[in-house]
Amino acid sequence: MLIHPTAIIDPTAQLGEQVQIGPYAIVGPHCVVGDRTRLDAHAVLQEYVKLGADCQVSSGAVLGGHPQDFKFKGEPSYVRIGQGSIIRECVTVNRSTGEGNETVIGEKAMLMAYSHVAHNCILGDEVILANAVQLGGHVEIGDFAFIGGSCAIHQFVKIGKLAIVAGLSATRMDLPPFATLDGRPAVVAGINKVGLKRRGFDLASRTRLKRAFKLLFFANLNYKQAIETIHAEIEPDPAITELVTFVQQSPKGIFRPTRVKGSGRKPGNMDLLTEADEAELLSDTLL
Repeated sequence: MLIHPTAIIDPTAQLGEQVQIGPYAIVGPHCVVGDRTRLDAHAVLQEYVKLGADCQVSSGAVLGGHPQDFKFKGEPSYVRIGQGSIIRECVTVNRSTGEGNETVIGEKAMLMAYSHVAHNCILGDEVILANAVQLGGHVEIGDFAFIGGSCAIHQFVKIGKLAIVAGLSATRMDLPPFATLDGRPAVVAGINKVGLKRRGFDLASRTRLKRAFKLLFFANLNYKQAIETIHAEIEPDPAITELVTFVQQSPKGIFRPTRVKGSGRKPGNMDLLTEADEAELLSDTLL
């Protein structure tokens, strides 16, 4: 264990094996730091933070601050961050509102510099927040999602698994899984082809998803009609079920695009997925 002599460690804090804590870092009351986790200079764990093993917390990050919520009355609540996560410079992650509640960040997440995770947010495994992403309270983000730089996500919004949201986008409504999204407000621009391929979705599965996206978001159908058509015409698939369930259970609803962003194609003209357009996207898509 390497603890710089200027670091401040509260007597109630618990430190794992081979922890490294840099100059002027602070580990506050009731915090837990997992094995081999590193806190750089001036990193702050304020209170009730549970950091998993093998995490990295960069300089200026503040984890476990009070929620920016008038309902908070000082009750014990938590920040929990899974193993292998990377928290970069000046990130803020607030504790939850409500006694015993948690703000949760999954395993192997990356929160880039100046991003903010508000109270009661729940982020899945391997979520990436690019620089200066701002999440309001109670936001939920599914596994493997990527949120581009300077995006603003309204409180209580849900973002599905493997979604990729373009930088400078914003939303007050839910964003579906497996989608590429762009704009203010953010709307579906297609499926996250490269992300799906890298997560092991074969061509048949990706084609089924693209057909479902066309029916849900680009055809002249309401959601009820689109879902009935999906059930009638598309082979059952766990990803299709997840997408349809997300749409059906979305309390905020999902913006429907009037045209495919940047493509010039009108709704209903999404062509079938081909290996050629995947090869083109592989050169310039983040996921």
